[in-house]
Amino acid sequence: MESLTKVLVFLCLCVCYVTSSVTYDHKAIVINGKRRILISGSIHYPRSTPQMWPDLIQKAKDGGVDVIETYVFWNGHEPSPGKYYFEDRFDLVKFIKVVQQAGLYVHLRIGPYVCAEWNFGGFPVWLKYVPGVAFRTDNEPFKVAMQKFTAKIVSLMKSESLFQNQGGPIILSQIENEYGPVEWEIGAPGKAYTKWFSQMAVGLDTGVPWIMCKQEDAPDPIIDTCNGYYCENFFPNKNYKPKMWTENWSGWYTDFGSAVPYRPAEDLAFSVARFIQNRGSYVNYYMYHGGTNFGRTSSGLFIATSYDYDAPLDEYGLTNEPKYTHLRDLHKAIKQCESALVSVDPTVSWPGKNLEVHVYKTSFGACAAFLANYNTGTWAKVPFGNGQYDLPPWSISILPDCKTEVYNTAKVRAPRFHRKMTAVSSFAWQSYNEQPAASGGSDSFTANSLLEQVNVTRDSSDYLWYMTDVNISPNEAFLKNGQSPVLTAMSAGHVLHVFVNGQYSGTAYGSLENPKLTFSGNVKMWVGNNKISLLSVAVGLSNVGIHYETWNVGVLGPVTLKGLNEGTRDLSRQKWSYKTGLKGEALNLNTVSGSSAVRWAQGPSLSKKQPLTWYKTTFSAPAGNDPLALDVGSMGKGEIWVNGHSIGRHWPAYIARGNCGGCNYAGTFTDKKCRTNCGQSTQKWYHIPRSWLNPSGNFLAVLEEWGGDPTGISLVKRT
Repeated sequence: MESLTKVLVFLCLCVCYVTSSVTYDHKAIVINGKRRILISGSIHYPRSTPQMWPDLIQKAKDGGVDVIETYVFWNGHEPSPGKYYFEDRFDLVKFIKVVQQAGLYVHLRIGPYVCAEWNFGGFPVWLKYVPGVAFRTDNEPFKVAMQKFTAKIVSLMKSESLFQNQGGPIILSQIENEYGPVEWEIGAPGKAYTKWFSQMAVGLDTGVPWIMCKQEDAPDPIIDTCNGYYCENFFPNKNYKPKMWTENWSGWYTDFGSAVPYRPAEDLAFSVARFIQNRGSYVNYYMYHGGTNFGRTSSGLFIATSYDYDAPLDEYGLTNEPKYTHLRDLHKAIKQCESALVSVDPTVSWPGKNLEVHVYKTSFGACAAFLANYNTGTWAKVPFGNGQYDLPPWSISILPDCKTEVYNTAKVRAPRFHRKMTAVSSFAWQSYNEQPAASGGSDSFTANSLLEQVNVTRDSSDYLWYMTDVNISPNEAFLKNGQSPVLTAMSAGHVLHVFVNGQYSGTAYGSLENPKLTFSGNVKMWVGNNKISLLSVAVGLSNVGIHYETWNVGVLGPVTLKGLNEGTRDLSRQKWSYKTGLKGEALNLNTVSGSSAVRWAQGPSLSKKQPLTWYKTTFSAPAGNDPLALDVGSMGKGEIWVNGHSIGRHWPAYIARGNCGGCNYAGTFTDKKCRTNCGQSTQKWYHIPRSWLNPSGNFLAVLEEWGGDPTGISLVKRT
């Protein structure tokens, strides 16, 4: 009888879990009839490896996180129309099931526009070439493609029973992403599109609420939510919807050429406490683990390979202290207040200048208080109840029983660790110099104009060769006076390497603030035919902006040659040849099998500081479990592969600009406020996941565009 009772109890629990519902009211998300204060953290599955997922998610749980929030990356899942991919880092189902196994919920931000500093905002490049398409507006070809993919994801989740009403962990879904500002900009077509995608999403019948972030006109039953550094003054557009914060930016992204941003733990904790005291019930850290932009996934905002984001879990999956522990303690304090927070609205008082007290007191005896000091430079004594409480500047104290201060956002008791990279080995390199492409090759084509880069490459490579011939008469004066002509080439970005007659002539590159660029320099030419080869390099495609699919990349001109007898010759409309990618890419020199296609130099013949050079070596994995990275500070720009996996674009030669002065946590935070690495490489360490390594015989390949010294590269471990 006892065993039968246990079985019946087990079955009852299963049925209850399977049939549990997710709704909402003005106070909170309601799960199985219970209002919840929910702490969420963003972890993007493609920015880490499946082997890392369990540890990341367990650490998030140990840090007090209830929900894992992730985007769905369309271009990773549908690289060509109708051809779907859900494996390895893009195994979305596996990722969600790992979250479920840890006992956490999921907020699935389907979008499918994600922004996210991700290549093309998450849209597949083929979408740009659907006839008549226009992104993110009332456009039929776009809506057909968007609905098909969104329905595909919802169907996949249902087939795996992953929504909460099926017993799965998904409690929320998001449609579109930060569309409100776009709608406002484009007007009527934007409003029509909003109405369409709202109805489309609700019609998919997920059984869980849909949200729209930064969308003030989100129609019922969709919940509008806030994104930003602070959201305490945000309220949803209807008073029967909960107050939710889908992106509390834990730091900011890193872009090549800029200093590295960080956000003090005190201010991040302050922002959360201030939101919760002002009736907030759901807050998500963007990011909780940022991870790495492996391969060519970073966007055209000059986004670095590291997506660390100064998150509570760093790029390598280690705890970022004191932020991780300080926030963990904050979450514990908030959860102690939960019964009061979800039951009543607060009473608010102002005991002094820039001082504020929120009290949640219920009829059943629960009481929670938040005491706030908004002064940025002075401590304050806040009278409350029968006592006084000392609050540092820009801080909030939490009293779960309205008597005892258990936490203050500015009193950091967590350990402060400094990140350390320790070299564990160097390498014995071999090199191969690739020659610049020249017009007339069998693998090129011609046009009598300058072509936009992505129209040619379809983003199959970062690289496109623009090649043309210039005939120089023996009568040209510069041949006698020694003043070489000036070649000027204007490009829509992002990088341009110039070669004349096979010789390197210089480089120009843009920046986040101005991706467009102009190369202008003297070039050596001889009598007769001269071959000009311009290597245009894209550093990802645009991910944000009104109709960003129309934005251009590559050499669009004019291209001129100044200093001839005729004055300035416009080369823009003469015949140009085009070749997508580098020879080494076509030969797969980044793989063991492909590398045998060419002869490599080594020892005294090793090439150093030469453009368009490939390097290869083999190495053994060091013992232990410490995360690993490559220190490539001696290199210029290019891409790195380990055992055929791309660990991303490297660009240590781009030195960080900006102001890296002192950082006071107190006061309103911006991404320009607290920065490091000024005058140094924006990024010189590049994460190598342990799971990509074998005990020995690991193949490491480096493509160097500019010219670097590979003997300075070392393998380092992070502690």
